[in-house]
Amino acid sequence: MELNSLTAISPIDGRYRSQLAVLAPYFSEFGLIRYRVRVEVEYFLFLAEKKIISLPAKVKTAKLRAIYQDFTEQDAKQIKTIEKTTNHDVKAVEYFLKDKIQALGAGESVEWIHFGLTSQDINNTAIPLSWKEALEEQYLPALENLLLHMRKLAKDWNGIPMLARTHGQPASPTTLGKEWMVFVERLEGQIKLLSHVPFAAKFGGATGNFNAHHVAFGKIDWEQFGNDFVNKKLGLERMQFTTQIEHYDNLAAQFDALKRINTILIDLCRDVWQYISMEYFRQKVKEGEVGSSAMPHKVNPIDFENAEGNLGIANALYEHLSAKLPISRLQRDLTDSTVLRNVGVPLSHSFLALRSVEKGLGKLLLNQQKMDDDLERNWAVVAEAIQTVLRRENYPKPYEALKALTRGKTSIGKQDIHEFVDTLEVSDVVKTELKSITPQNYTGVEFRF
Repeated sequence: MELNSLTAISPIDGRYRSQLAVLAPYFSEFGLIRYRVRVEVEYFLFLAEKKIISLPAKVKTAKLRAIYQDFTEQDAKQIKTIEKTTNHDVKAVEYFLKDKIQALGAGESVEWIHFGLTSQDINNTAIPLSWKEALEEQYLPALENLLLHMRKLAKDWNGIPMLARTHGQPASPTTLGKEWMVFVERLEGQIKLLSHVPFAAKFGGATGNFNAHHVAFGKIDWEQFGNDFVNKKLGLERMQFTTQIEHYDNLAAQFDALKRINTILIDLCRDVWQYISMEYFRQKVKEGEVGSSAMPHKVNPIDFENAEGNLGIANALYEHLSAKLPISRLQRDLTDSTVLRNVGVPLSHSFLALRSVEKGLGKLLLNQQKMDDDLERNWAVVAEAIQTVLRRENYPKPYEALKALTRGKTSIGKQDIHEFVDTLEVSDVVKTELKSITPQNYTGVEFRF
């Protein structure tokens, strides 16, 4: 079978390909090759910029950059053809570029392509660069859009009272808007932590010491050269003391941060799922959609369920990546190579989940009447308020009095509460104050957000 969305083994490139196509330029084999070509070309140009090599005047910088800027699938296929002979993917890129350089009329400069480098100088800059740009250009904007949506919903629902549940039991009322802001605050906090982790890269030759560079040009400050190239030209952060590979510690930290973001989103999905089952929300019905193959009445919360499933898969992969990549035998083993090719997989599942949550939120219809009914059925939740006011009034054993009235009771209503208040030996002013407390208005401070 030919590879297409129906024959692909992974749902990322099969069922969900249309939703994830925007990530292909970063994480596909084509994308990896293109980023490798980009690093090799920029390194070649940087050697010329630093006057280490001299390029013929007819070879224009723009034409060299066009090799990766205008990189095509045909170019990638040409590199894969070369790889069949070399059996080495980065060496195939080098030979491809030498042919390109010769075609531009700079044949005498071809040996400066990949000068002094090992393949990991390319991989450990190309992959962090693709990872960085995928996060900044695709994932984080999608997450920020979701946060904007959630913040808008919080403002729309600000002040709407809702029965809280702790340990699954009715508890002091809250507001729907505030409960949404709980997730907004958590996500914003984790995005901030993620933003502090540098995108690290390795660039220093076969074992990290610039051996080949130094033996050829001993008077050049190759450490500074490497720092300038990686930090200023590529926009990454070069690690100073490395083996053949990057440490992957910062990459692992980013995986862990993304895992925490996903965990928060799982928590959100489960809460919304529960609210839907409690009928606090209904869902918009789309003409032609089916909720169940057997039960025509159902409108399932599938977007939140799909999101939860994808977030779980992503977290399992992030867990392995963050645990495995920082470990390498001595100066390098090859186990990171195949693992590193999969960094786009958990991000794809995470990205898919963001879209599912966004879609699900757009279907929610608030059922405020159901919320109010639940509050009205649970007048016992004002017991906390009454006993706290009584404490203020130095009333003896107020907690115990309310406990005797409410604990374990299933049918405490407004009349029960007011009759209890009438038995209290407090002033009429305090009794009026206590009777003014309802499940609907006992929601605490009014938050500003």
